[in-house]
Amino acid sequence: MNETTAICFAPDSPLVSRVVPSPNFGERHLPIDMLLLHYTGLSTGEASVALLASPEAQVSAHYVVDEDGSIIQMVPEAARAWHAGHAVWAGESDINSRSIGIEVQNGGHGLGLPDFPEAQIQAVEALCADIIARHAIRADLVLGHSDVAPDRKQDPGEKFPWERLHKAGIGHWVEPVPLKEGYSFELGNEDPPVAALQTMLGLYGYGIEVTGRYDAATEQVVTAFQRHFRPGQVDGVADLSTIITLRHLFTSSPGVERDEDPWA
Repeated sequence: MNETTAICFAPDSPLVSRVVPSPNFGERHLPIDMLLLHYTGLSTGEASVALLASPEAQVSAHYVVDEDGSIIQMVPEAARAWHAGHAVWAGESDINSRSIGIEVQNGGHGLGLPDFPEAQIQAVEALCADIIARHAIRADLVLGHSDVAPDRKQDPGEKFPWERLHKAGIGHWVEPVPLKEGYSFELGNEDPPVAALQTMLGLYGYGIEVTGRYDAATEQVVTAFQRHFRPGQVDGVADLSTIITLRHLFTSSPGVERDEDPWA
């Protein structure tokens, strides 16, 4: 596929309102097995689509869901859109080749992390359900950009309604354990249980080195985990709520073996 010229194509989903081809794509090297959700971080859908269609930007996504619920397709699903950047999940670093990327129009943390409008979330649910059905994407492989790039990204952010999507059959989720007092791990701690925490995060899919030290990289991964799975308090501290929620998530995941549990 030509990586410098936009091509006309028919939409892959009947939910698409319009097609705005982006020149920023290439050939896939892996089968599609992941759905990756982002926020645009820009103030308007028009600005976001313009950026993703610009050859100079060198970024793209398969879909943009605007605030009014309209869905724009920019890259054919068969092609490799450039939306994940440097990222890793379950040991695989070519996330763009294995994923379909959806940009959800939202100003993001830089613009106060606005709420996602109802019409927009309904459209996101419908589009995700359509993609998942066509590609048989496993629940635990519906992820946020911050999950695969915790050192660089915050999107789609702690306001993104992952629980609601799960109830609609999209993504993996467990009820977060309520915040409680008790032992926690934070930056600078060095203890065998820290290695167990790192191991469990890594087995679930996060890119993390098992060092036994609660270093800056571990704090970034825990922060990303909290944004997605324990959004009530996002601080990078592995408190009891975070740790127990992770264990419940891990033991209910279709992607890990039960006998891999480092805390069993």
